[in-house]
Amino acid sequence: MRPAYATGFERVILGPATGAATEVVEVIQSLPGIGTVPGAEFLVAVGGSLDAFPSPDRLAAFAGVTPAPRDSGKISGNLHRPQRYHRRLQRVFCTSALVSVPFDPDARKFYERKRAEGKRHTQAVLALARRRVNVLRALIRDRWCCRVAPSVTAAA
Repeated sequence: MRPAYATGFERVILGPATGAATEVVEVIQSLPGIGTVPGAEFLVAVGGSLDAFPSPDRLAAFAGVTPAPRDSGKISGNLHRPQRYHRRLQRVFCTSALVSVPFDPDARKFYERKRAEGKRHTQAVLALARRRVNVLRALIRDRWCCRVAPSVTAAA
C-alpha cells in the first residue's frame, strides 16, 4: 500500500508493480553503478518510460551529458556545457560512470582509453556517462539485463 505522503521516488518504488515495470527496474539495476535510488531517480526523471525520447541522443541531451554548440557566424565547432538539462539525471549517469570504473572491466577499459587520448578525468567520466546512456537505452529497449564479465585479475 502506498502512503499518502509518497514522493516521486517512493511512488516509483512503492507503486503497484506490474510485470513490465518490474522487468524494467531489473534491467536498470543490472547496469553496474546504478542501484535502487539512482534507478528510481532515472525512472522519475524520464517519466517511467522512454517514449518521449526517440533516440539515445535526445535522452543524453536531456540528461546534460552531450556538449552543446556555441557557434557564431563563420566560427563553428565550439562546444560547451549545456545550460538547460536535468541535473538529477546527469548526476545519475555521471555517478554511475564513476562508480562503474573500478568494478566493470568494459567501463575501465573505455575510461583508460579516453585518458590515453589525453582527456582529463572529468572529460573521461563524462564520455563514459554518455556511453552509458546508449547502453542503458539499448538494454531497456531489448529487455536485457547487463552481465559483467569478471576481470582477468579477479578470475586468477
